[in-house]
Amino acid sequence: MTCFFLTFFCLKLRFYPSTTIMKPETIIIQQATFNEKIRKYIFWVVTFYLFISVAGIPFIIIWLAGMGQIISRRYYERLECQLTETHLEFKKGVMFRVEKTIPLENIQDLTFLDNPFLRWFDLRILKIETAGSSNPQGSDMKLIGIVDTPVFKEKVLEQRSIIRNKNLAEAQGSTSGGTDESVELLREIRDLLKTMKNKLH
Repeated sequence: MTCFFLTFFCLKLRFYPSTTIMKPETIIIQQATFNEKIRKYIFWVVTFYLFISVAGIPFIIIWLAGMGQIISRRYYERLECQLTETHLEFKKGVMFRVEKTIPLENIQDLTFLDNPFLRWFDLRILKIETAGSSNPQGSDMKLIGIVDTPVFKEKVLEQRSIIRNKNLAEAQGSTSGGTDESVELLREIRDLLKTMKNKLH
């Protein structure tokens, strides 16, 4: 029976070969790196909120006993952010994975956020505001603890300018091409009317 199933499986692979879908290669402009102090920041911020909340007090012992260290470490290890030619991509999450991709032309502004906890751990939050956001504050993404945050911000703004200038040039070229075609069509109509007029006379 085992030989039968093995033979059937081999024949299936022979007559129905697997196909590989080739995806276009993504060009990465810059890969963000994150400060390891994020681990301590997450650990102590959650500890603080558990302590001041009545519902969180029973979980403080579990959090301090080791669960907090594990979750903080995994949160840090699963942080990803990269700037491509056309998008800003961000991934985070421990039990629930969050992935966001923002087109560069939709980015309106990048600002820094600060608070006492962040200053204590020498961290900064980069807030990204986008056009057409459903959030009343217009923020689609917040990146915490990026190493050399000002440099990363400048890279994003620089690439955004490149994309916007490229789109503007393409739009102008398309408009110019449409104008040339219209002029050529009018000339053909004019020549046709002249021919018809000459035949009538």
